[in-house]
Amino acid sequence: METASQLKHTALSEKHISLGAKMVPFAGYLMPVSYSGLNDEHHAVRNAAGIFDVSHMGEFKISGAGALDLIQRVTSNDASKLTEGKVQYSCLPNDKDGIVDDLLVYQIKADEYLLVVNASNIEKDWNWISKFNSDGVKMENVSDDVSLLAVQGPKALTILQSLTEVDLSLIPYYTFKIGKFSGIDNVIISNTGYTGAGGFELYFPNEAANKLWDDILKAGNTEGLKPAGLGCRDTLRLEMGFCLYGNDINDSTSPLEAGLGWITKFTKKFTNSENLLQQKEKGLTRKLVGFEMIERGIPRHDYPIVDASGNTIGVVTSGTQSPTLNRAIGMGYVKTEFSALHSEIFVVIRDKPIKARVAKIPFLNK
Repeated sequence: METASQLKHTALSEKHISLGAKMVPFAGYLMPVSYSGLNDEHHAVRNAAGIFDVSHMGEFKISGAGALDLIQRVTSNDASKLTEGKVQYSCLPNDKDGIVDDLLVYQIKADEYLLVVNASNIEKDWNWISKFNSDGVKMENVSDDVSLLAVQGPKALTILQSLTEVDLSLIPYYTFKIGKFSGIDNVIISNTGYTGAGGFELYFPNEAANKLWDDILKAGNTEGLKPAGLGCRDTLRLEMGFCLYGNDINDSTSPLEAGLGWITKFTKKFTNSENLLQQKEKGLTRKLVGFEMIERGIPRHDYPIVDASGNTIGVVTSGTQSPTLNRAIGMGYVKTEFSALHSEIFVVIRDKPIKARVAKIPFLNK
């Protein structure tokens, strides 16, 4: 584990500390896990708005001749469907039926793309993509130069609109515009996020981070905007059934098992596509499902899942007490025969099987 002196800091670390945030090591960074409390921040995002510093995420620029071909080779989704201003969720399959990482692919221009990857996988992803760059496509790792704020919640558009002349209502889900925001030029304003509460993500140079943070907080002061940390980011994404790399997907989970068949396009060839197609045709032996606890108990990562006879049938990958639903929910891999909606399963908590049932994802009815 890194010592405090070895951890990286975002451009906003001092802001978080001055606001009284609880800071924790995360993916090699010192990051805010909470400010006013996980539940308080969670409800603020669901009902009004929250601002997250997610500048620890990684950004790669892929540009020039062959850029699209390289992206097509290493990602599972079909990036040829992208047009300028569009975003695509995708993953990097490995050659062992698993996932190197999940990511967002932005088409900036016809021959210019921005890949947004998970903080813990920046070096791993860079090395993996580079391995397939046999044609000398231009690649730039700009992760250390870019800050990223996510303003999420039903009031996010109103709050942010006061700071830009770009009409945010004309930016549909999974699209973006590049424009002036709070006096800063060339900000990527993206209708994306990891909470299911709506909102935008803003990419800009580190030097502008303190100004934008302050300006957004001021603009949201009367709208219930609160600083939000990684703690509620996790409970928010779990209520939506969004996968977290390292928990729900990893180097040994296939995108098909993880329910990511919708971003796995066999209309093109990509890394390990032939083996994944065989897996699809043969049929899956396990699936990632959502479940809700029937009996009292909170499921946690790596807790065993068993059947009524106590036979192991799977494992919990994520679990929490849902602040919105006020009940315990989770996700986990189970044998396919136990994956049907409402199937009865048991999570082993402190050596005791606690009853649960397979539930529809997302857990929230939007």
